[in-house]
Amino acid sequence: MPVPVLMPTAERDAKFGGVTYHIEGELVPVLHVELGATAIYFEHYILLWKDPSVLIGTKSFKGALRRVLAGMPVFMTEAKGPGRIGFSRDGAGHIIALHLHAGESVEVREHQFVAATENVEYSCTRVKGVTNLFLGGTGMFIDKFACQSDEGVLWLHGYGNIFEITLAEGEQIDLEPGSWICKESTVKMETQLQRFSTGFFASAMQLCWNRFTGPGWIAIQSMSLPLQTE
Repeated sequence: MPVPVLMPTAERDAKFGGVTYHIEGELVPVLHVELGATAIYFEHYILLWKDPSVLIGTKSFKGALRRVLAGMPVFMTEAKGPGRIGFSRDGAGHIIALHLHAGESVEVREHQFVAATENVEYSCTRVKGVTNLFLGGTGMFIDKFACQSDEGVLWLHGYGNIFEITLAEGEQIDLEPGSWICKESTVKMETQLQRFSTGFFASAMQLCWNRFTGPGWIAIQSMSLPLQTE
């Protein structure tokens, strides 16, 4: 199995999916996007700055009830150019850009999303049961972003730094449950539980990790973020 490698921490004058973007900053990075004919959507509280010419509105999605249950907004905020706009999350970390081509999709842990171009489709699903949770939870939400016919950009935030690994068919890696950010849909995820008997008043402790099986790509954050369970 290969060793996870650090993803680029900065981008300058990158062009894809109808926009030009820049990622800068060492501790709390900022995403700057130059808008033309292609709009983008995002969660409103991460907006840092914009040109006065950029128009802001709302963008609704299917599955609004599921977003409410997940503790996320029912509506996304949409920005239309021409002009420039900047985003930042309130946390030390790393922003990455995923270039999605037609037919490609990724599954993303809740609360890691920054922004996406308008041709990236969004949905979310609740994953239930102990096979995907840890520490006694009953379920979590996973966002899915896909491009059906056009290409687009998806920007994600990770805490600490973000590393990537590509697993071949049947290759596996065990990750601390709060450390994964996103994965290709082809990667299977299941939870492994291991109980330790301490011998102290017959008590026991339990170790939990997520096991990912290839083929496919996974992004990992070095600062673990506790999952919100439902």
